[in-house]
Amino acid sequence: MSQTNFLDEIQEINLAYLLLAQRLLDEDREAAMFRLKIDSEVAELLVSLNARQLTKLARTSQLLCRFSQTSAERLRQLTDNPRDQGLAGLHASLLLASEPFEPMPSGEVK
Repeated sequence: MSQTNFLDEIQEINLAYLLLAQRLLDEDREAAMFRLKIDSEVAELLVSLNARQLTKLARTSQLLCRFSQTSAERLRQLTDNPRDQGLAGLHASLLLASEPFEPMPSGEVK
């Protein structure tokens, strides 16, 4: 796959992520902030973006969403779950919810 195709796919993922984030925030802001692992300031900014701003933001060469699982052991717990299908989803939700919220660096130099 060419570099251009990768960039196109990253931009598509970014736009889909931004649109989903806005929809989640519109429906239930507190639950969305928890699921997206963002603070109220970022939530307010995301909700306020218009279509042109969303498109501009999505056109970066970097993924805007980040992988919340930084521990290989945590990923193993999620993927190698011996529980029956009925409890596997609940177990995964509990594991994911137990991750501490760490806001992204603001980029401001003090």
